[in-house]
Amino acid sequence: MNERFFRFLQQRIGLDVESVGVPMVERALRQRCVALNAADLDDYWLRLQQSTEEQQALIEAVIVPETWFFRYPESFTALVGLAHKRLAELAGERPLRLLSLPCSTGEEPYSLAMALLDAGMNPAAFHIDGIDISGHSVAKATQAVYGRNSFRGRELGFRERHFHAEGDNHQLDERVRQQVTLEVGNVLDPTLASRSGRYDFVFCRNLLIYFDVPTQQRVFEVLKRLAHEQGVLFIGPAEGSLLARLGMRPLGIAQSFAYVRQPLGPPPVSAVLAHRMSTSIAPIRPSPVTPVRPHRNPTVATTAPVQRDSEAELLASIARLANAGDSAQARASCQRYLQQFAPKAQVYYWLGLLSDTEGDATQALTHYRKALYLEPQHAEALLHLATLLAAQGDEAGARRLQERAARAGRESER
Repeated sequence: MNERFFRFLQQRIGLDVESVGVPMVERALRQRCVALNAADLDDYWLRLQQSTEEQQALIEAVIVPETWFFRYPESFTALVGLAHKRLAELAGERPLRLLSLPCSTGEEPYSLAMALLDAGMNPAAFHIDGIDISGHSVAKATQAVYGRNSFRGRELGFRERHFHAEGDNHQLDERVRQQVTLEVGNVLDPTLASRSGRYDFVFCRNLLIYFDVPTQQRVFEVLKRLAHEQGVLFIGPAEGSLLARLGMRPLGIAQSFAYVRQPLGPPPVSAVLAHRMSTSIAPIRPSPVTPVRPHRNPTVATTAPVQRDSEAELLASIARLANAGDSAQARASCQRYLQQFAPKAQVYYWLGLLSDTEGDATQALTHYRKALYLEPQHAEALLHLATLLAAQGDEAGARRLQERAARAGRESER
C-alpha cells in the first residue's frame, strides 16, 4: 500500500526511499495523516493528489536536514585558494558565482561566504546562490539564527567574527547574509537549465547517495551543466566513485572532494584512481623508516636475503603508480602486496578499479566483491559494484548496494 507514496517521492524529488529507511517515510506518512485527520492511507492519498501544498508538506516531513558550519573544513580551505586563482583569471570581467545545492538551513552557503570574506576577498567579488527543495529549511536559512547543533568541531573562531549572541542562539551578521541569495527549488526542475555554465563552484554534498543509480546520473548531468566549463564541483566523501566514472577527475587536493571536467577522450586509470587518494580520510604516506639494504662485500660472494617491502611503502607505491597511469606496475604491486601481507580490502578495491577502467567487468566484479568480503562497508567498492550491476541490468542488486553505501556514508560521518 505504501509503494505509491514511495513512487511519488522518487518521481518528485528523486528519493530512493530505502536510502533513508522505509520506517522513516512511514512515520512521515502517519504524521501527515494525523495532521489532516485522514481516515486512512487511501484517504490521505486522495488528499495528496488534490493538494500541491500537501505534496510539499509530505516532502518536508521526509527530509531531515543534517548539517553544520564548515562541515568538511578541507573543502573550504581548498575553495579559498581556487577562488583567488579563478578571480585572477576573470580579471574583473564579473564576480565569482557559487552554488550550494541543497543549501538546507543555510550553514553551507554561509560557510562559503565566511571563508571567502575571512580570506580577504572583496564582498563585491563574489555571490552565492543557495537552493533547497524544503521551503521550511530555506525559511530558517533566511532567518539565519542558529543553535548549538550548528556549531561543531574545535575551530569556532568564525562564530566570534560573524555572529552575535541572542539568548542561547547566534544571529549571523548582515555582512555575511547579503552575500547569499536563497530560494526554494528542485535539482530535477527543468528550469535550472537556464543557468547552464553559470557557476564557478558548485557545492552538492551528500545528495547523490540518496538516489538510485539512474537518478544519480540525471542529477550529475544537471550539476555538470550548471558548472562553468572550468568550474569545480564539490561533493561528499562517498560520492567520488560516480563522478570518476561519469567524466570528472579529482583535483588531487587531499580531503577536499573537489572535481573538474575530464579532457575529451577516455579517462586514464590515474584519473579514476586519484579520486580515492584525494578523498581518503587518512592519506597513505611513505613510512619514515629508512629501508634496510643488503650489505655488499666486494670480496665475499653472498646471497642477500630477500627484503620484504614495508607495508605502508608498498601501499603508497600502488597509489603512486596508479596516479601516474602505470596500471601494469600498479597491478604488479597489488599482487606483491597480497603475497607478503594479509588480504586488504583497499588493495582489492584498487585491483577492481584497474580492471574496471580497462573494461574487464568480470574481473572488476570479482575484486570488488573480495573487497566487500573483507570490509562490508567499503563505501566506494559498494558504489562501483552497484554501477556495474546496474549496467548489466541488475537494478535490484544495484539498489541494495546503493542502500548499503548510503548507510556506510552516514555511519562514517557519525
